[in-house]
Amino acid sequence: MNLEQYIRNINNFPKEGIVFKDITPLLGNPKAFEACANKLASLVNTQVDKVIGVEARGFFFAGSLSQKLNAGFVPVRKKGKLPYEVIEASYELEYGTDVLQIHKDAIQKGDKVLIHDDILATGGTAKAVCELVERLGGEIVQCNFIAIIDFLNGKEKLNYPTKSVLHF
Repeated sequence: MNLEQYIRNINNFPKEGIVFKDITPLLGNPKAFEACANKLASLVNTQVDKVIGVEARGFFFAGSLSQKLNAGFVPVRKKGKLPYEVIEASYELEYGTDVLQIHKDAIQKGDKVLIHDDILATGGTAKAVCELVERLGGEIVQCNFIAIIDFLNGKEKLNYPTKSVLHF
């Protein structure tokens, strides 16, 4: 199945000059959703204790991945969204800055962690998530994405195996 046909470009969103990769058509098609979930799981060839889903679009497939990999699911959310004690990291986007948080007890020292998000662009978000996992003592085994926008070189910011279903 050609999953690329289920990702649409939205020009000038969220600001002028950005081409946003919209995965909602992929989410809305059950066969495409299943095919993508299976391909994402097939990218992982090692034991995983926890799968991190990055707010918000990383949540869609991280839950499925945690089930397929028999691992726990851990949400990483924007500041102020988690109810328990957290640690946080700031990061830069193509269009600004933000803060991500994770519960302090979400990752145990030595946990093997898969980080999942929908799109890897400039790498700021994924790098911040890696920092959070490292601070909690987790071992990042892989970062995976539905797609990587190659010309933005975000993969160069990550010092871990990084895989994706699609490349743009």
